[in-house]
Amino acid sequence: MGQTDEPGETSQTDRTSRTTGTLDELAGRAGKWLLLSAAATAAERHTGAVVADRFDRMAWRDTYEQSAGLRELAEELYERYDHTTTDLLTDVFLAAYKVGPRLREQAEMDLSRLVNHQIITSLMESPHFAGLHRETAGDPYAAAMAVLAQAAALRRMLERSRDAREQAEQAKKARQDAGSAATAVGEELQRAADPAPQAMNAEQQAIETAQQAIEAAETAETAARQAARDAGQALAAAAPGVRAAARNATANAAAAVREEAALMRAWGVGPGKLERMPFDQRARLAERLRTGRLARWAELIGRFRQMAGGERARKVENAAGELVGVTLGNDLSRVIPSELAALGVPELRAVFAARYAAGELMLYDSQGEQATGRGAVIACVDTSHSMYAEGPGGVTREAWAKACALALLDQAREAGRDFVGILFSAPGKIKVFRFPAGERAGIARTLDFAETFLGGGTSFQTPLTAASELLSEEFDDAGRMRGDIVMITDEECDVTEEWMRDWNDAKHRLGFRVFGVAIGAPPAAEAGSVLDALCDNIRSIEDLTDVHAAADLFRVI
Repeated sequence: MGQTDEPGETSQTDRTSRTTGTLDELAGRAGKWLLLSAAATAAERHTGAVVADRFDRMAWRDTYEQSAGLRELAEELYERYDHTTTDLLTDVFLAAYKVGPRLREQAEMDLSRLVNHQIITSLMESPHFAGLHRETAGDPYAAAMAVLAQAAALRRMLERSRDAREQAEQAKKARQDAGSAATAVGEELQRAADPAPQAMNAEQQAIETAQQAIEAAETAETAARQAARDAGQALAAAAPGVRAAARNATANAAAAVREEAALMRAWGVGPGKLERMPFDQRARLAERLRTGRLARWAELIGRFRQMAGGERARKVENAAGELVGVTLGNDLSRVIPSELAALGVPELRAVFAARYAAGELMLYDSQGEQATGRGAVIACVDTSHSMYAEGPGGVTREAWAKACALALLDQAREAGRDFVGILFSAPGKIKVFRFPAGERAGIARTLDFAETFLGGGTSFQTPLTAASELLSEEFDDAGRMRGDIVMITDEECDVTEEWMRDWNDAKHRLGFRVFGVAIGAPPAAEAGSVLDALCDNIRSIEDLTDVHAAADLFRVI
């Protein structure tokens, strides 16, 4: 016969039944915590507000490594605020750099990066961001510059968000605590449900422990929800200040980036050249252009170059001067199309040849301007002390002269001609910069030419002798004649009769032309002046803001 349990004793079956019932109740109560634990494990919280792929992150890392300014800013923000600021700088860079930046949803963000998300959202929604983005998209250097230009505003936004950052950190910790508590619920339920035989008091203790874990999870979840509400309120309180700072940040950054782009264009550095330029070299160039001797006059230099380009476009191929009609002659470069058509008819070729021999072909007629030269273009620029003088608009004589000379450099490059810049002042005091047509005109050497200033008095003989010697050397070496010399000065200066005879002999032998530009000195351009005697063509410039006053030079040179 089977044995029965003694009175006062609980059978294993009864104990298991009661325990199972209790566990079922606990499991029902703990279901949400088990789900919360699984969700917390599966959910991916992001530290970056801007969606980025590995190529975007590589662009940021490469730029960060090359930019001392970015590294210094990151270190400063890290020390003053916290580790999340490195991710903030990454986001600011990516928002400017990516062609189509996309923000993550706030719910996807790591709680400690909610402030970063708010700042980036404010920046991208500001009215000036589109203009900034047009200048920086796809250009890591420009994007880095935009980050640095917004540094002061980022500090203000972080300062105004200090309480929100602290609340977000607390919310993150509370959420982590809730997640840990939810995980503990599952572990304790598993332990309580362990089928291995346990003593009565051990089973009861496991159940009580599971109950305590559920209560702890409920408390932690309540704390996490409250912390999240507090963080949300802190973010809302900081939002107006952040938005205002973001508007100013993007406006200032857009202005800074546009200013540098205009500065580069003014000096003839196009986007293609910039993209090929190493980061450090580009940064050094930008710094030099911003702080150099002629930094104030970048806009003038740009307008001069633009004007010269427009005048080049107006020139007629192989037809110098203004077309005024048709004349007769034998210059084949100016024959009108209907005359050339005769060459296509065998019976008329003999007639064409006869008319050519007699100088009776119909040609385009022009007046007022001579044919362009073929030898070197030489700009002789006065850098005596008087060139410091300012004209209308505060433009100095030196700035106008250097802007004109740089436009002449462009003119020579476009025509495949050598360019020589001769800076002069007192007798024997000159500096020569040569830019051969077959070599690239490096921006560094161009800047050296533009920024050099000799000071002192004025001598015409020294620079013009050097110019005629250069043209003579060119004729001897390459057989090229018809060079062009442009003499830019603000003073009168005597020359000796002997030197004048040698000068006229050189002009006759080499066939070069001399153009005079008197800046702020009308008497120097008057008939009978020394400059008038030296030059074939002379003009006086009084309004130094007017680049078109020298437009005719770029139609004939």
